[in-house]
Amino acid sequence: MTDEQFDDVVRKMDLEQKVRLLTGATAWRTHALPDIGLRSIVTSDGPIGVRGQGWDERSTSLTLPSPTGLAASWDEDLVERLGALLGDEARRKRVDVLLAPTINLHRSPLGGRHFECYSEDPLLTARIGVAYIRGVQSRGVAATAKHYVANDSETERLTLDARVDERTLREVYLAPFEAAVEAGVWVVMAAYNGVNGATMSENPLLAEPLKGEWGFDGLVISDWGAVRSTVASGRAAQDLAMPGPDGPWGDALVAAVRAGEVPEEAVDEKVRRLLRLASRVGALSPDDPPSLAELPVSQAPDAQGGYSALGGPHPGTPTDAVSRALLREAVVAGTVLLRNERSVLPLDAGRLRRVAVIGPSAAAPRVQGGGSAGVYPVSSLSPLDGIRDALAGRAEVTHAAGVHLPSRPTPLDLGNARNPLTGEPGVLVRLLDAGGAELHAEHRLTGRILEPALVDSSATVEIRATLCPQAGGVWNLAVSGWGHVFLAADGTTLIDEEVERDTDDPATVHLTPPWRHASLDLTAGREVELVARRRLDPDTGLASVLAADPPRRGDAEELAAAIELAKEADVAVVVVGTTEEVESEGYDREDLALPGEQDALVRAVLAANPDTVVVVNAGGPVAMPWREEVPAVLLSWFPGQEYGDGLARVLLGDAEPGGRLPTTWADRALIGTTPVEGVLEYAEGPDIGYRAWLREQAPPAYWFGHGLGYTTWEYESVVAPELAEPGRPFPVRVRVRNTGERAGGEVVQVYLARPETGVRRPALWLAGFARVEAGPGQTVEAEVEIAARALQHWSPNDRAWTAEAGSFTVLAGRSAGDLPLSTTTATGETSR
Repeated sequence: MTDEQFDDVVRKMDLEQKVRLLTGATAWRTHALPDIGLRSIVTSDGPIGVRGQGWDERSTSLTLPSPTGLAASWDEDLVERLGALLGDEARRKRVDVLLAPTINLHRSPLGGRHFECYSEDPLLTARIGVAYIRGVQSRGVAATAKHYVANDSETERLTLDARVDERTLREVYLAPFEAAVEAGVWVVMAAYNGVNGATMSENPLLAEPLKGEWGFDGLVISDWGAVRSTVASGRAAQDLAMPGPDGPWGDALVAAVRAGEVPEEAVDEKVRRLLRLASRVGALSPDDPPSLAELPVSQAPDAQGGYSALGGPHPGTPTDAVSRALLREAVVAGTVLLRNERSVLPLDAGRLRRVAVIGPSAAAPRVQGGGSAGVYPVSSLSPLDGIRDALAGRAEVTHAAGVHLPSRPTPLDLGNARNPLTGEPGVLVRLLDAGGAELHAEHRLTGRILEPALVDSSATVEIRATLCPQAGGVWNLAVSGWGHVFLAADGTTLIDEEVERDTDDPATVHLTPPWRHASLDLTAGREVELVARRRLDPDTGLASVLAADPPRRGDAEELAAAIELAKEADVAVVVVGTTEEVESEGYDREDLALPGEQDALVRAVLAANPDTVVVVNAGGPVAMPWREEVPAVLLSWFPGQEYGDGLARVLLGDAEPGGRLPTTWADRALIGTTPVEGVLEYAEGPDIGYRAWLREQAPPAYWFGHGLGYTTWEYESVVAPELAEPGRPFPVRVRVRNTGERAGGEVVQVYLARPETGVRRPALWLAGFARVEAGPGQTVEAEVEIAARALQHWSPNDRAWTAEAGSFTVLAGRSAGDLPLSTTTATGETSR
């Protein structure tokens, strides 16, 4: 439809109809208006998969590496292909709007949601984010650039006021959003936090520069629950309030318009933008199929979004070899080789007789971060299983956890629980009315129930299961949820408590409520029936969880077993990492230390076997006090469902680790995340990440851009034009030679600096990059295009981008701390 047609549609609607469209109909979809051919627009969380409208383990999702892992590839083509894969997934699940990518920055490594953002650098974030957006929207699905803006930490994220000077805001934090708009993103999400005194759903930044100067013609959606006013947000450039059906708009906004407090023209503009989005995703056409939410169950793929009751995929589910190969490619491309002394890697499979795979994350890794970004993977292969599969018939692979990590209880699953009604692996979930009568029953595959199929009069959710203990001893049983919780075993009450809600953060309210624990001595093979109940009081969130963990051997015994395996092995692979208590949405990290005794485990294994490879399974930086002691360190991030296969390929040299750090890794954080009296001062200005470390006396552990391959490179020359034409991009040509014995790839990075400057600038800043490949002994030239903006700074006085006349230093190399080549270019003063 054209803008004129949108105007015609809006003119025919009454005020109540228009306002009704501006608040969600449910948690995940908008209202339909059949009179104008408008169906519901369905949204879904991303960014590493498409969950769909519900949290149901029977509706699984292809699972990509975390955004930090994607950015570590520095590969826009790969990310665009992965975005297209997600677009296809969204279409399969009848999703119109994917709530991703997150293009906030790694202002501090303490940020709890670090893994969900791409990088500490605005240029790298922009280029990877744009590639993701292009891929998703190539399938007719809207991508969502979020969270606009300065939502760079989790502490007090609902209410904090980020104080950011205008230059820093423009040059650093707004830059990725500007790039997203230039790339044609269809949706932008307004953040919870405030910026410079105004919460984002009411902030003038939604109008300028977003909709005005940049010309964004899409829809501004709120973060869930971020619209908290009627008049202020109604007058602002906020378009859609989610979730629904309740909220501060509705009848209150109608009354505000009629009272003259909110112009009806403001409402009309919001509706026009909603219709434009509907047109783009095919929701404003009589020929477009209805959304899944509007289909009768008999016509839908099934009630759970395309999967059978036991979790198996229906025909057509994209679990094919092509999709898996792309996800495996992504694991390899984002894996960063931080250190490789004595060329320990790649391992020579022909010489291996026994490999010890050690660590708490070796058999039970984190393939994704915690919080609203989570999905249920189609499949998941651990490092242990991946290495075993790769070495099957060639070498023995042994395993010990080595240490126990402090972590949340483990929900019941298909391996240890049966439905007591049917005997199927899994659990029975029932909804009860106030008198205890059954209203609904269904079979589920896990004890973690986030969104049961609620029916009218539901008062209690019950999870009932037959626990099949494979080991005897004292088991830890647990239930999780807000409100009244109850647990009984074979009719004996173990837990009966009221759990009062003490937070408004939606990630905690709906996903991670508190646990209540009980111990029970069980006999191996002797089953026990567990019954957990939670009263469904208003505002007590979604989650109800029943968990059980077997007895475990003591810490000393566990460590001794790992050491013994390491002594007997040709090589030890130690997989360490963070837990959901450390990295997740809703809270920031206290420090960068690995949880538990993992540092001690690394040193103990190294003492037992000098050929030790450490793999770090974390979404963001962790301190590695042993990093100069072990010969090889790999960083795998949260790598998605194909972790085991991808890691095995890297370890055994079937593929070269392609990753380079998208953020600086250090043992400590230079910038904090805790507001003072509700205010978080961005006092460091533009100097975050490597820019901050360049002003420190001691270097970080590993610089932004660092990463090794399985060959070596010599940087031979760099050429830049003597004069950069004002307002236009210019090329920088860098010649590099592969000096190793195998083919490989390199990420050639170009930075700019201006030692003599009249404005505050970073010591240097990334200006461009390009990937190259070459065979042994070959020389290749990387042409790196430098955008005109790289020479410019924002002038608050002129309200424009300007460039200082004179010389800029052009530096080329393999990281922000390793730039062996330099030249200069000059520019005349210009402005836009």
